[in-house]
Amino acid sequence: MLPERLKTLLRGPLGAVSGPGSSGVTAIPASLFGGSLSKDKEKLVQRQSRGLEQFFSYIRDQVGLSILDLSGANQENVNFITNLGHKLYSEDIARGLRDAFGDENPTEQANPGRIEYFLKQNLDYEEGQFDGVLVWDSLEYMAPPLLAATVERLSRIVRPKSYLLAFFHVEEKMGAVPRYSFRIQAFNTLLFVDRGQRMPVQLFNNRSLEKLFGKFESVKFFLTREQLREVIVKR
Repeated sequence: MLPERLKTLLRGPLGAVSGPGSSGVTAIPASLFGGSLSKDKEKLVQRQSRGLEQFFSYIRDQVGLSILDLSGANQENVNFITNLGHKLYSEDIARGLRDAFGDENPTEQANPGRIEYFLKQNLDYEEGQFDGVLVWDSLEYMAPPLLAATVERLSRIVRPKSYLLAFFHVEEKMGAVPRYSFRIQAFNTLLFVDRGQRMPVQLFNNRSLEKLFGKFESVKFFLTREQLREVIVKR
């Protein structure tokens, strides 16, 4: 099922792989990340990220934490997180949305059965399993019923006092926005990989985000030059 349903536990500072059916430690093959890792044909932009810096400031002096990355597995994130001595789980939420609801079909995201299927396939983890979640920009492509269910599930699978990092585009009118994958280069630096344009299902401002994360302890905002609102949410 890899890489579509990657629920492989990545352990230790070398980024070794272990999981169901594994009899030992193995190297990570490039095929695990969707084939070649070449960046020649990708549109890449490197930027500093205050949100990322804040996220790592909360866990930098700890080891052995469990982090969930919702952008799908990529080599840079695996290396960076595991070299800090943490465990990394990866889920490709963009692919999960397509599998559960089809392309550009937010109407189906109100179907309780499809919502439950999506959560089962993508966020089926134990309560309080994670010490942090890299949500990235996945939430702005969800209709309100699915969004509420996803945020509720995230609040359950992270431990109290844990942190989420989420990105939302800053737009005044609904229109197609760039969709990125995010590759960690340093504690405060990201590589933005342009994946083309996509229409967000809804737009957010600070007030609506505070309401969305109303059950969390705190919400903090940073604005980037890519017109992304970086949001740090404390459980």
